[in-house]
Amino acid sequence: MIICSVNLKSKIPMEILNKKSKILNCKNGFSIIEVLVSVAILSFILLVIISFIFSMNISNTKTKADREVGENARRVLDEMTYEIRSAKSIYTPTTTQNQISLETFRYLPTGENTTYIDFFLCGFAICLKKESQNPIALTPDSVQVTNLTFSQVLNNTIPSIKINITVNYPGNDINSSSSINLTSTASLRSY
Repeated sequence: MIICSVNLKSKIPMEILNKKSKILNCKNGFSIIEVLVSVAILSFILLVIISFIFSMNISNTKTKADREVGENARRVLDEMTYEIRSAKSIYTPTTTQNQISLETFRYLPTGENTTYIDFFLCGFAICLKKESQNPIALTPDSVQVTNLTFSQVLNNTIPSIKINITVNYPGNDINSSSSINLTSTASLRSY
């Protein structure tokens, strides 16, 4: 709201007074209602913006957890599938529901024709153990593998292995945790 006053005792010509008096002698101001309405509108806009930023942060955290779990589960599943397909045979004396032992031509020690590798659950990680070497964790500490099972599937005379893994991303709450269960089947190519 604009409040103006005109000084009639001034010796300024009337035409100048009419044009400039509104500029020179005007006092600008807001009523208390206008200030309160402005503050309320600004508060509402800020509340909407902060709520949007907060929901985007929650969404980003959940997406990060889903991506971490998915990438690690697929990577380790692909690696196990590749090794099974490349293997000469399944070494049954040490193969169980939670561990698979493969006879392979890869990673040969000096003077050997074949060697053995094992995949198994060690703590909350999937480990690969090459013959006469220490196990190597294939999954990072940021995720936890809670299930690893192998089952043999006979498809005519070609042995196949069905792999089932469950990988979790532990978080403080439901928005920052994630879990995925993947299943794959791989056949030995050497048959």
